[in-house]
Amino acid sequence: MEVVDLFPRSILKGELPTPLLKELLALGSQVLKNPEANPDASLKLAGQLTQQRELKPGQPGVQRLIGDHLLPGCERWIRHVIDRQPPQGRGPWGVGNYQLKLIDLWLNCQIAGDYNPTHTHGGSFSGVIFLKTPPQITANSFDGQLCFHGPEEWHLQSFRTGMAHYVLPVPGEFYIFPAWQPHSVMPFRGDGERWSLAFNATAIPGPPRPQAMGNISLSNQRPMVQGF
Repeated sequence: MEVVDLFPRSILKGELPTPLLKELLALGSQVLKNPEANPDASLKLAGQLTQQRELKPGQPGVQRLIGDHLLPGCERWIRHVIDRQPPQGRGPWGVGNYQLKLIDLWLNCQIAGDYNPTHTHGGSFSGVIFLKTPPQITANSFDGQLCFHGPEEWHLQSFRTGMAHYVLPVPGEFYIFPAWQPHSVMPFRGDGERWSLAFNATAIPGPPRPQAMGNISLSNQRPMVQGF
């Protein structure tokens, strides 16, 4: 006998090298000491957190994080999922037929009682990079954990246990997932701060072109007949 898991949701997991993690921790400390120097990201985010500050491309470690880990992670996700399809079913997502571009990157600082309600993001991909956690956040409780939500409510009595997947935040680890994937962050109790970075990225069909192509179908890149 064989058990077949239908309709999987793919989440990419990675780990930063220690030197880059230390550089980003130092950046986080710098940003939180003078938060007004970085734009407030909370106005466009769902999180009820102490601080949410946008990061800038020129800040230490940011470009290395984006170029060496985040965008390659999005690429790895695309290849893992799309290459399982027959070639004629891959649409514009064949190698060389699209571009990946970062939309934004921000720092989250969470203290006791802060939380992030269930939400989704815009763009094509989103992700979280864990930088720092207080010692009381462990696998023994839901406190401070990231939760990925399925399409139905979790219900143990009827064995719908696959509808929620909890991730323990470990400094240096990161997760990349489709922007439509619902997720939340649980509050925690006690002292300390939980730091993470979050980002959005988009996949744009078509190689770089000097001019816009006009009205383009995302499914086959052929010009579409103009409608009303």
